[in-house]
Amino acid sequence: MSSLFSPLSLRGLTLRNRIAVSPMCQYSAVDGVPQAWHLVHLGSRAVGGAGLVITEATSVDAIGRISPSDTGIWNEAQAEAWRPIVRFIRDHGAAAGIQLAHAGRKASTEAPWRGGGPLPPDAASGWQTVAPSALAFAPGHPLPKALEAVEVAAIVDAFRAAALRALAVGFELAEIHAAHGYLLHQFLSPLSNHREDRYGGSFAGRIRLVCEVVDAVRAVWPDTLPLIVRLSATDWIDGGWDIEQSVALSRELAGRGVDLVDVSSGGLVPGASIPVGPGYQVPFAARIRREAAIATGAVGLITEPGQAERIVAEGEADLVLLARELLRDPYWPRRAARALGVPIEAPEQYHRAW
Repeated sequence: MSSLFSPLSLRGLTLRNRIAVSPMCQYSAVDGVPQAWHLVHLGSRAVGGAGLVITEATSVDAIGRISPSDTGIWNEAQAEAWRPIVRFIRDHGAAAGIQLAHAGRKASTEAPWRGGGPLPPDAASGWQTVAPSALAFAPGHPLPKALEAVEVAAIVDAFRAAALRALAVGFELAEIHAAHGYLLHQFLSPLSNHREDRYGGSFAGRIRLVCEVVDAVRAVWPDTLPLIVRLSATDWIDGGWDIEQSVALSRELAGRGVDLVDVSSGGLVPGASIPVGPGYQVPFAARIRREAAIATGAVGLITEPGQAERIVAEGEADLVLLARELLRDPYWPRRAARALGVPIEAPEQYHRAW
């Protein structure tokens, strides 16, 4: 029997297999509102056989978007636009997840195909970014505004309100984005957090915002539905956030009602030396799973069915999340099932071809 195609239960939600669509920004929203593109992009991967489909980084407020074309869920119009997308995903057998995010100092940038560069506050479509400390992401990027304590509290409230909207339109899983150099990760790392108040300094201070966001979302997210967190296990820079701190934080998150840690890495600073290769982040997921006693998801150059099968079968992670491979082939789960000798039901419309 295939481990990859065995069900995974997280609280009251059971995924039909261990394959998830990793959040991938599409830079195709209008005023934060998802469009037909998002329905087709996400819906096709549900039809393709994934067990879990997670939206792109969906901002909890306007200044938290990576670009002006990112999706959001800070108002009701945005939330309602997600409803038919969620319905389609669920109607085709996948669970619908949403990644709640705030980009912090990495916000206000162009879409990648427009160069991806920063949009300064005085640009027509740019805005003032915020961060734990007034430290720019990279040379040439505008200086972010250091958040005051009352503004930090407002961000916690924004995550809570976004979770409530997501629940109302039918999402079954919420992921809090604390990775890839975005706002919550910026608070975690001593490289980007130079605060001297209760949100900085010690490990306990730097993880405080992530814990407050988790507590706020868990308080409104039903006990029957899972809450997960995406972490960058390491900054890949000496003196930065690292795997030891990730293990310690994951233990803390497990005690606060987080059901799975989605383990990625990097993104905080440009120019980090990252040994990219097939499955290069899987050992981080395995270590967190083993030492923090929490379920994990593995991500990063997972491309082959046998590779994904081994990750789950050998207990390195409970879930594999695919990104670029699912861009190349939305039906990768069906191809993987065939390669592993697993029968998998096709939509009625596709029976003639399957």
